[in-house]
Amino acid sequence: MSKTPVYLAVSLDVEEEGLFTGHYNQTKVTVENTRSLSRLDPLLSKGVTPTLFCAHSVLTDPASCGELQRLAEDYGAEIAAHLHFWNTPPVMAFSDEPLSSVPSKDLSDGLFSEKLESVLEAGRALTGAPLRSFRMGRWDIHHSHWPLLAKAGILTDASVRPLHGSDMKKSPDHFAAESAPYWIKTSFGHIFEVPLTVTPLLPMLRPLLLRGRKSDGLLGDLSRFLAATTNYWGALALLPVYHPLLAMQLVTMLYIARGGRVLSLTWHSSEMHPGATPHLPTKEHVDRLMKKIAAFLDWLMAHYDVKSLSMNELRNTLGAEAPVLSTREDWAF
Repeated sequence: MSKTPVYLAVSLDVEEEGLFTGHYNQTKVTVENTRSLSRLDPLLSKGVTPTLFCAHSVLTDPASCGELQRLAEDYGAEIAAHLHFWNTPPVMAFSDEPLSSVPSKDLSDGLFSEKLESVLEAGRALTGAPLRSFRMGRWDIHHSHWPLLAKAGILTDASVRPLHGSDMKKSPDHFAAESAPYWIKTSFGHIFEVPLTVTPLLPMLRPLLLRGRKSDGLLGDLSRFLAATTNYWGALALLPVYHPLLAMQLVTMLYIARGGRVLSLTWHSSEMHPGATPHLPTKEHVDRLMKKIAAFLDWLMAHYDVKSLSMNELRNTLGAEAPVLSTREDWAF
């Protein structure tokens, strides 16, 4: 019996230490965790072609750049842009005190574009070519950002987390987002979106809550609350840090059984370096994470016909058949 074909997009947010604490440093940013990028090698030797979404702090660090170049040369890794807008130049209010809140909606379009150009220029200096793929820090992307990305030359984005709602005015609402790749139409060109793979445990969950959120009274309040918390109880994303291997396997089977053919799996560079993030304080914690990811990839390749592609490769391969969306929800323009 032939195996079901699936595409696999493995990505890594390559960034500074100190996140996942509720504080965001504008200064004193360190990237020692990139020394542990060599932990990717056993995974990439399985035939995985990763996309490395790199923050400005990484792209301007000589030691980090050397490791990125090695991964690009040895494994075909795509170097892409990752915007941590709180510490990417121009930083307008330098302070040694970390920020407790960094909503991207606080940025003007002009400041956003300046910060984006800082990341892209650092990427051009490293690779000798424009960076074409992008991910926004904290999944904090809004519809107003799409034309700014397209104008800057971004062709592929991976900033959307479907079924992730919000009851906060400044946070994006990606609950209604499609799970399969699609094109976002802007006045400066189209952007190919590769959403994070998020699977509802019940197929009717998304349409029911979308309908309920529009209601008044108790039903509307309850639906909006459930949508804002779905990631805690009703849906599972391919974020290996947060889920056991069996859960990742079962939800992948469910996603593919419902017709899904593009898997987007991601984690952070700091999660491969002991102590660089609070939830992985020791080498033993990191070792368990990397073994789990390796076991998931082995299982996936044993049960499905897997083709691993970078974000750029995925756009070139699937772009012709992907739909073009033009809604004005926060997750598309």
